[in-house]
Amino acid sequence: MKFNESWLREWVDPKVSTAQLCDQITMLGLEVDSVEPISGEFSGVVVAEVVECTQHPDADKLRVTKVNVGAERLLSIVCGAANCRQGLKVACAIEGAILPGNFKIKKTKLRGQLSEGMLCSFSELGIKEDQSSGIIELPADAPIGVDIREYLNLNDVAIEVSLTPNRADCLSIAGIAREVAVINQMEVKSPVIKPVPATLSAPIEIDIQAPSACPHYLARIIKNVNVNATSPLWLQEKLRRCGILSIDPIVDITNLSLLELGQPMHAFDAEKVKAPIQVRLAKDQEQLVLLDGTTAKLQTNTLVIADQKNVLALAGIMGGEASKVNAETKDIILEAAFFAPLALTGRTRQYGLHTDASHRFERGVDPTLARQAMERATTLIIEICGGEVAEVCEAINTEYLPKQPIIRLRRTKLDSVIGHYIEDRLVTDILVRLGLNVTCENDGWIATVPSWRFDLEIEEDLIEEIARIYGYNRIPNNALLAHLTLKGSAEKVLEPNRIKTVLVDNDYQEVVTYSFVDPKIQQLLHPQQEALILPNPISSEMSAMRVSLLTGLLQTVLYNQNRQQNRIRIFEQGLRFIPDASAESAVRQEAVFAAVIVGEKHIANWEGKSKAVDFFDLKGDLEQILALTANKELTFVAKQFPALHPGQSAAIMLNEQEVGFIGTLHPSIGQKLGIKGTPIVFELLADVVSERAIPVAKEISKFPANNRDIAIVIDEHIPAREVLSACYHAGREQLTAVNLFDVYQGANLVVGKKSLAISLTIQNTEKTLTEEEISAVIQLVLDELAQRFQASLRD
Repeated sequence: MKFNESWLREWVDPKVSTAQLCDQITMLGLEVDSVEPISGEFSGVVVAEVVECTQHPDADKLRVTKVNVGAERLLSIVCGAANCRQGLKVACAIEGAILPGNFKIKKTKLRGQLSEGMLCSFSELGIKEDQSSGIIELPADAPIGVDIREYLNLNDVAIEVSLTPNRADCLSIAGIAREVAVINQMEVKSPVIKPVPATLSAPIEIDIQAPSACPHYLARIIKNVNVNATSPLWLQEKLRRCGILSIDPIVDITNLSLLELGQPMHAFDAEKVKAPIQVRLAKDQEQLVLLDGTTAKLQTNTLVIADQKNVLALAGIMGGEASKVNAETKDIILEAAFFAPLALTGRTRQYGLHTDASHRFERGVDPTLARQAMERATTLIIEICGGEVAEVCEAINTEYLPKQPIIRLRRTKLDSVIGHYIEDRLVTDILVRLGLNVTCENDGWIATVPSWRFDLEIEEDLIEEIARIYGYNRIPNNALLAHLTLKGSAEKVLEPNRIKTVLVDNDYQEVVTYSFVDPKIQQLLHPQQEALILPNPISSEMSAMRVSLLTGLLQTVLYNQNRQQNRIRIFEQGLRFIPDASAESAVRQEAVFAAVIVGEKHIANWEGKSKAVDFFDLKGDLEQILALTANKELTFVAKQFPALHPGQSAAIMLNEQEVGFIGTLHPSIGQKLGIKGTPIVFELLADVVSERAIPVAKEISKFPANNRDIAIVIDEHIPAREVLSACYHAGREQLTAVNLFDVYQGANLVVGKKSLAISLTIQNTEKTLTEEEISAVIQLVLDELAQRFQASLRD
């Protein structure tokens, strides 16, 4: 929001300097981004009148003028501006004047003609936001000889504030003035707005077909308007200093309403509108040529203003070319309305637009402003352009107008949150000055929120307002006191930080990615999983809720690789969002852990070059996490996933239920994403590693362990994990370790068979085992394998 100080001081004029005023605005939470002077540094420029203006005898584009600057004689000045003419009041730099850039004015001859000064344009005085190439045209009643800086009040500054989206009430001079008045305990001097009586009858039928999107719409016809009149200098200057160019009186007045009151308005050429005026949603295949010349192909969720034949405007966003006011317009229809923020949110992005009107309507405009703005604009139009005024026609549906919340504020809650006692009298005063209707109770306050504050909904909002106006710098910097009961975690609970510590110890880095992802990338990774699509996304690349953390992690890998990071080991803990009709809000939110590794296994050092990571590197890290649970029911089962390499992927199973996956990213997907190397990924439900088996102490055997190796031949489709599990089952307590150390297929084996070499560790806690006892354990294992898998010892 950009405004000038002098305009603000017309509404509220605290006895503080510009710097102090800006500090106050910042401390109110309206961060001041910049403070710039309205004009450059200059001197010696006065109001003057062109008494004579004749063509230069030796130059087609120059004129020789006689100028009255209030001195004893007229000055002869040569001017090249096309708009220079007799009788014009101008800004004249006289001899000795210094213009911005240390440009000194002195007598000189231009093409043989004496020039004793310079007729100035806005840009020559260092005044920005002006596109005209001509000299300044001052009002006819401008007093000759007066310093132009004093006359135009150029000792002014433009202040730009950065507003958070919740403070739409401050997107106007009125809103900023309210805030400044509150902190200085002053009254706002708003302009007196009186109803303009109708001088003719010209009713307009208004048909609101979408009352939830537009519950209040006003329109008024003004006939015989002179749209070719010139906007007065005060109006042009107010707009210019806020960064808006003067176009014509009608547009200037609607822009003034937007800046002054915060109410966007629009004017239609009445001859081009065929009543009734309709406020409705766009129909399929409708189009509209906008004021900027672009053609919008309307979507059916877009609110429009239309007549019985055509769409006239994108409601609250931009008008249409066909119904705009132009130089031939005689009669206008003036519009003011309240459009619900949700009805406009995201619509500008759909059409690649952003306007001052939509910026305000999306955030919330005071629903009581439309009538005031209509009367204010009508008054100015009659003053500047003339015309005959018809009655205001109105359509309203109070059911859909925003309700003013009633909030209960407890004294105990206020003291608890702020941590500092503020007197009841002062709390009440602050709330009243903020525009709330306050009722005091024994233990707190009941406050009704004013119509312009869309951001006040709950008790904490009022507490924030009280602290803001009271002054954060007045609240003592004391240590926080909280009545907390510390509770230790149950011994079986496995905290997420323990999982993270294991990963960090293995050289991983934690990342936090957006829950919103690119739907195209997500569809590539999870083609069979439906995703939630956001109706109003931040961007099209962030329009889907993630169904897996894998999408964000792979984008993080690509981001780092593009910045010359080749060895990447990252993990994330977060939620994934799965559409599920049986879940609350039809969304199942699941906490998961996920990780990705790619690049070299170790950083290259003097011992030699490191090798690239593979499936078993990540599997080993994952097994360290699973080992924390001591849950022997967690297993890996070979399974194919769309995003993973068909020969290097597995499901993580718990009691025959899939709880995660691990594998190498499918090469074709890596290529499409532009990822270098071979990423290995896993994702695991956090609930699986949320508990652990409580450790049970066991006696360490004092007797020797006996290692024996066996090689068995089985069908190649039998998973090794089932064989190892069978070995443990057969060997019982005396078989303390089973390890697969070789797999062989090839010569000397029947096709379809494979050989597994297994190491068995046999040990007893009470005695040294004899060879016969060891052989008996081995035989139990062999019998179990033969029975379950038809396994035989390899020759």
